[in-house]
Amino acid sequence: MRVIGIDPGVAVTGYAVVERVGGRLIPCAAGVVRTDPAFVHAARLAGLRAELAGLMASLHPDVAAVERLFFNANVKTAMAVGQASGVVLVTAAEAGLEVAEYTPPEIKLAVVGTGGATKHQVQVMVAALLGLRAPPAPADAADACALAIAHLNRSRLAGAVTAARTAAP
Repeated sequence: MRVIGIDPGVAVTGYAVVERVGGRLIPCAAGVVRTDPAFVHAARLAGLRAELAGLMASLHPDVAAVERLFFNANVKTAMAVGQASGVVLVTAAEAGLEVAEYTPPEIKLAVVGTGGATKHQVQVMVAALLGLRAPPAPADAADACALAIAHLNRSRLAGAVTAARTAAP
């Protein structure tokens, strides 16, 4: 399974493609999409959509794992991230991808083993799980890797549970 993890934002959106081959997690791509702050907000969202559509077409993911806005005291920031998330969801749907959404605590739990992990702990585990010497940079790309890993780990667990239920008398 090949997963594109996406950490939405208007100014910077992190993306990463990770796939499971046998029992190993293989990093395929990681980076960020940046929008120009000189553009009006709608144009920035349109640019984000175009960049993501191109990435999805060229990287051939099977599924998209997207960070779901969990909580934000800053309403203006929450609205902007919510709009970027909407662009991500629509772009993935247009690409024909199944979409799974995860909150930050769910991602931390799936990657580190505790929902209260620090950002540094997540980055260290991302590097370890992907066999990298250092976490992907910038941090938004590392967060996107964590999303993809979380989905791969959750999917594997869900598959094991389904298989166990099917085998049970």
